Amino acid sequence: MKILLIGSGGREHALAWAISASPLCDRLFIAPGNPGTAQCGENVVLDIADHGAVASFCKLQGIGLVVVGPEGPLVAGLADDLVAAGLKVFGPSKAAAQLEGSKAFTKELCAEFGIPTAGFGRFTDAASAKAYVAAKGAPIVIKADGLAAGKGVVMAETLEEANEAIDMMFGGGLGAAGAEVVIEEWMIGEEASFFALCDGTHALPLASAQDHKRVGDGDTGPNTGGMGAYSPAPIMTPAMEARVMKEIVAPTLAGMAQRGTPFQGVLFAGLMITAQGPKLIEYNVRFGDPECEVLMPRLRSDIVPALLAACDGVLDNITLRWSDEAALTVVLAARGYPGKPETGSVIRDIDKAAALDDVLVFHAGTKQSATDLVASGGRVLNVVGLGKTVSEAQARAYRGVDAIDWPEGFCRRDIGWQAVKREREG
Repeated sequence: MKILLIGSGGREHALAWAISASPLCDRLFIAPGNPGTAQCGENVVLDIADHGAVASFCKLQGIGLVVVGPEGPLVAGLADDLVAAGLKVFGPSKAAAQLEGSKAFTKELCAEFGIPTAGFGRFTDAASAKAYVAAKGAPIVIKADGLAAGKGVVMAETLEEANEAIDMMFGGGLGAAGAEVVIEEWMIGEEASFFALCDGTHALPLASAQDHKRVGDGDTGPNTGGMGAYSPAPIMTPAMEARVMKEIVAPTLAGMAQRGTPFQGVLFAGLMITAQGPKLIEYNVRFGDPECEVLMPRLRSDIVPALLAACDGVLDNITLRWSDEAALTVVLAARGYPGKPETGSVIRDIDKAAALDDVLVFHAGTKQSATDLVASGGRVLNVVGLGKTVSEAQARAYRGVDAIDWPEGFCRRDIGWQAVKREREG
């Protein structure tokens, strides 16, 4: 069949790499794609905000499956409009995508269906939010309700930081995303990411990962969209995965179905593993970025039948095989990120990195000029290492990073530090 993949980041390059390897995929289009996805299929110039244009392209080309990569088009209802046009789409409806599009929506769902999460309050004005913070004390977590590209969360260690975050969000610092603010208790534990494919009724566990949100080594500095990740997360033992499926994923699927907004697509649970057990930090309704870049290299099964089964409501017939190897990705970012990144600088020697054993390079914010590959965004490249252990995967990933000639780029040098420390302590 012909498949259309929507998106242009590192996640989409990783998905394009996996989908293009499927015997079921005759032809892969990526809209708009990037120079990396162009190696896996055909990039097409298509305004993904124009749902009618996307539907027309699909009809013209005879597209058998549309895979929506990023959250923005899902929250905007792209899946609904394409399904209404008679197309098969992997990704949730606009109503179901509220699980990511509105943090308040998800917190209320958790409260209604007994899903373990942090205590919270929701606010539409600064005065009430500050009064709540004053009553609860610090540390405390301030979140913009809407989509903010991974930058809408402030871990406030003092009341002053909390009040500054409240003023920033209600002052328009995050645009419409900050029109409502959710304030949560500070949870103590270890974070992990867990993924499950869903068809509205059934959920199929995928794998776990651990992301590194802070921009600097030692988990310092502001939050980003993610500076690196590794999979599997050692804290996600089989017993813990079973608990997450039973206590978090299953009641979420049941609750969404009960509300008349069944969830179909990939459910990405951001978790805090606390002394009391797993608690939900937040949901995303798409493959994570950079988590997808470590999940796809570990997947041994063909991804396309699983995506189709999610669309068709038959995920209970699917099993997936995973490599026992670890994968670790390091994000190479442009100077200035997560603020205003410096774009336009030339990147060389990606081929040298990709030629190394057990190293993959996925493009994110890159663009091909007439003569060179140049940086065009904040997070620019994902360099992935594979190995029997996280330590081995880490060493290979950084070998790949060091082979790339891009003086204007930077990265964290400690991705995977928790897992590496565990392995050393044995």
